[in-house]
Amino acid sequence: MSRLLSDFGHELPSIPQQLPPVQEGRMFRPSPRNGERRAGRGWAPTSAPVSLWRMTSDQAPVFWPFISTPGLPPTGAQMGIDMLSGGAFYADPLGWVLDDDVPVTNSNIFSFGKPGRGKSATTKCFCLRMIDFGYRVLILGDTKDEYEPLCRFLGVEPFAIGPGLPARINPLSFGPLLTGWDELSPQEAQARATIVFSRWLTLVRGLVGSQRIGEQRVPFGPTDEVVVKAALQHLTGYAAGHTRMRETTIPELWHLLDNPTKDLIAECRYSDERHFLDATRLLRDALGQLVSGALAGLFDDHTTVDVDWRAPIQSLSLSRLDPLGDEAVGIALTCLNSWGRGMREIAPAGDLRVVVRDESWKQLRLGPEAVKSFDADLRLSRRDGDIQFAVAHKPSDLLSAGDTGSQAVAIAKDLLHLADIKILHGQDLAVANELETLLGLGPITRDLVTGWAMQGKGRALWSVGERTYKVQTVLHPTERRLTYTNDAIEGAA
Repeated sequence: MSRLLSDFGHELPSIPQQLPPVQEGRMFRPSPRNGERRAGRGWAPTSAPVSLWRMTSDQAPVFWPFISTPGLPPTGAQMGIDMLSGGAFYADPLGWVLDDDVPVTNSNIFSFGKPGRGKSATTKCFCLRMIDFGYRVLILGDTKDEYEPLCRFLGVEPFAIGPGLPARINPLSFGPLLTGWDELSPQEAQARATIVFSRWLTLVRGLVGSQRIGEQRVPFGPTDEVVVKAALQHLTGYAAGHTRMRETTIPELWHLLDNPTKDLIAECRYSDERHFLDATRLLRDALGQLVSGALAGLFDDHTTVDVDWRAPIQSLSLSRLDPLGDEAVGIALTCLNSWGRGMREIAPAGDLRVVVRDESWKQLRLGPEAVKSFDADLRLSRRDGDIQFAVAHKPSDLLSAGDTGSQAVAIAKDLLHLADIKILHGQDLAVANELETLLGLGPITRDLVTGWAMQGKGRALWSVGERTYKVQTVLHPTERRLTYTNDAIEGAA
């Protein structure tokens, strides 16, 4: 064939010469199971025991902490570093509720942490950064004046409430619901009235229930509710069918109950004035203590502060009430919460708020009725589109609402289920059992809170639904200055 092709001027290609195979060097060398028998090579006379586990992919991150949970979408406030994935951690509570891939059904947040572990700094950092996304911040009770520097940085002067100060807050204010009342149809007016009277009854129930008879709380039963509701309807003109409702106050309510009219007595189904006064003595005395007690002159008149709801932040300071004790501060927080809820009842669409409730445990200690009031605020967050941000020291603070096994404690425990987002800052080992029993944390996440989170400020375990994230909050130098809370300690030193 080669000769035939050569006659026509063609040549077959020659067969390439096969080179001998070259053995490449090994990148990895096998090592004996017990290690190399040389100094410094980790040789062991026996093999390490191997533990076998069988689990699903959902369970694996619990037993194997180096497997991080699924990442969250990069929306909302960039809070810091996700220490498991190494990426940035973003917080967007309302966005998480709207995202079916994130196991969150409400935007409420509970933040727990030992003092000095960066709890306040993380809260203020979250508020400040969410302002960039169109949110406004409402501080319903700054008990230690921690938010005053943040307010002034944003060009807003906070309101201070205390004995001798001119600011007054009327917890029985109508709020925006009074706007255009005389133009409403009877059905719409009745619907608004139902909302208003329901909020007021929740407030009065909490205030009356905060008073004590020895070791017992003053009861507020169905009969008391009928009396208070009827009195409020008479004071506002609703019972007389007025088209324009009149705002009332707690002293006016107490005065009417102490001097009832014949119409009120008949509507409440009492035989005469003596019968009415005898049956409502405990209720009237409890309201009288609120009017003439430690908080006299603070919540017993019409509101005097003109809140600019378009400002990026508004704060009401309660630090001047500290000398009056925790119970007085708790009552003030209850009044402020009711007033704040009234201001937000018909907020326009797109008016998003972060409502911070600092030292919330002081309100919960006022008994079951105060706990119910707090519970109502958390339940309404989905309707209003607000982010309720409650701050406390440790989970057992909720259990201080009453005796073990009481109704108040049962409701307080349920509050944890009304907040799908929990920020767990460093805690002492003594709190470890609380983290496991109340929050259902496993041993690894519990040890992170009592170990890793205690080794640096701003470290926290973010529990987003059933997912957990190991987050280090990162502060800008300006934020560090605005969130610093040790000025008093430095001055004393």
